[in-house]
Amino acid sequence: MKTRSQRLEIPVLLGTQTLFNIGFYAVVPFLAVVLSSDFLLASTAVGLILGIRTFAQQGLFLAGGTLADRFGARTMILIGCAVRAAGFLTLAASLWPSTPHLGMFIFGTLLTGFGGALFSPGLNILVAAAQSARDQGQVQHVRRATLFAWLSITGEIGAVTGPLMGSALWGWGFSTVAGFGAVFFVAIGIFLALTLGKTDTASALSAATGAGTKASKPHSSFRECLRDRQFLAFCSLHAADLLAYNQLYLAIPLELERQDMPTQWLGLIFAWISILTLSLQIPLSWLAARIGPAATLRMGYILSALGFSVLAFIPSSAFGEETSLVRILCAVTLMTLGHMSVHPTALSLVPKFAGLNATGSYFGLLSTCGGLAVLLGNMLFGWLLSHTAGAAELSFIPWLVMIIPLLLASWLGSRLVRDRMLRTRSA
Repeated sequence: MKTRSQRLEIPVLLGTQTLFNIGFYAVVPFLAVVLSSDFLLASTAVGLILGIRTFAQQGLFLAGGTLADRFGARTMILIGCAVRAAGFLTLAASLWPSTPHLGMFIFGTLLTGFGGALFSPGLNILVAAAQSARDQGQVQHVRRATLFAWLSITGEIGAVTGPLMGSALWGWGFSTVAGFGAVFFVAIGIFLALTLGKTDTASALSAATGAGTKASKPHSSFRECLRDRQFLAFCSLHAADLLAYNQLYLAIPLELERQDMPTQWLGLIFAWISILTLSLQIPLSWLAARIGPAATLRMGYILSALGFSVLAFIPSSAFGEETSLVRILCAVTLMTLGHMSVHPTALSLVPKFAGLNATGSYFGLLSTCGGLAVLLGNMLFGWLLSHTAGAAELSFIPWLVMIIPLLLASWLGSRLVRDRMLRTRSA
């Protein structure tokens, strides 16, 4: 029988993802504008700084997850909120002098990334524990959307709302926008300090899964996840998903530019992604529950690969001379459906890979591998793009950087998950 606090915990966790994304997207989309207009940096330098910020978050997830295992998910979530608030405050302060301070601004961007690396694994740990607890009280044949699918929806609500709030404050300058972000994350921290239970990570997961004494030593999960060759292989293969989804922010804007299409179309594309996420995430999760994780991963990776294949092998003329946007929207739709299929599924599999070990390091390693893939994959994609520019017969080559890893993930990743699940059931 669930207690009242347990019933309240799931809405708090899902609402927290919305709040995190509102605060994040109210500020971060405007960083490129400030770097180019206030600091007069070239686009290459802007891309490098923003890339480092992304890697500071994704690349340090393993550290954040390990710390959450050691000191507790709730503790690291609260510290992460404080670090991100400090980062936003530093961004605001960098513009207060008569001559803006670039070093302070870069330090602020790194703090925002590090804050996310601290609180996101903690949130995933608590959601995984809540999902396990929900599964314990669920009749076996009943299949419902996972909490990670709902986490995607609540996060998307925040991703849509945040830029609107930032735009509304833009008239008072970026310092006001960043200051709002800092105050907002302080408020989130206070809210979570009052509402999140004080149960430590190991106890929460142990209670949810029925784990024994091994779960009471969460610090061992760092070594265990690195020794788990199957999980390392899965992380390496699944990294293709984050690399692919990141192209919505790199390859798609470049494709619009290559087709001489207005940059304003990018807003329509992201609005379409939000519509797809909000309307189809739960139906896709129901389908995933019906067909199983291995089949879901296979389907999702293939959908994303098909999206890039549209850009690689189908010319704009196939859709008519004036409808290049239709081709890009087809590609984006397939990529988004693929990500919506595999991302919640992969997150929900992490506790199954972890077994009796605490899950923070496992969640962290999954994201860190994705961050490395984005860093290296984007560099290779950009290099190939520049070396094939002007050669129409070679224009498909850069897209193979996305297509080949996704096809490998579809073939090998789904088999690996199926074998792991069979071994878990027989244990």
